[in-house]
Amino acid sequence: MAKYGVLLGLILLFSCNEKVVEKPENLIPAEKMISVLYDMAVINAAKNMNQDILLEYDIEPMAYIYSKHGVDSLQFVKSDLYYASKPSEYETIYTAVKDKLEKDEQFMEEHNKKMDSIKAAKERERLGLDKKKKAVKDSLP
Repeated sequence: MAKYGVLLGLILLFSCNEKVVEKPENLIPAEKMISVLYDMAVINAAKNMNQDILLEYDIEPMAYIYSKHGVDSLQFVKSDLYYASKPSEYETIYTAVKDKLEKDEQFMEEHNKKMDSIKAAKERERLGLDKKKKAVKDSLP
């Protein structure tokens, strides 16, 4: 009975070592995958903000992204599945995408603050609120 337990244990041990997903021949490199996923996130956000522009210019977002990066949808799906089967690599890729998006968000917030400040200064100038009162010189010595 102990022999069967050891044999079962060895079978389970070796079966856990089996690759779940084979590496595709045309695997998208991790850095390129980060760029593709980043562009997908940006395009999807833009699409949710104003889809009319995409419709007006007859732009298909996914086709544009695939063309831009020189990949096709099947290659992307296979690469995504492969990386998903390797949780640590997948997490690294998505963390890099998240970091890029957060960096862009911070840049846009700073840019908007500067633009708001410039707009407010122009409005104050237009209303004459920023004009300094000129000191009147005393004509007596």
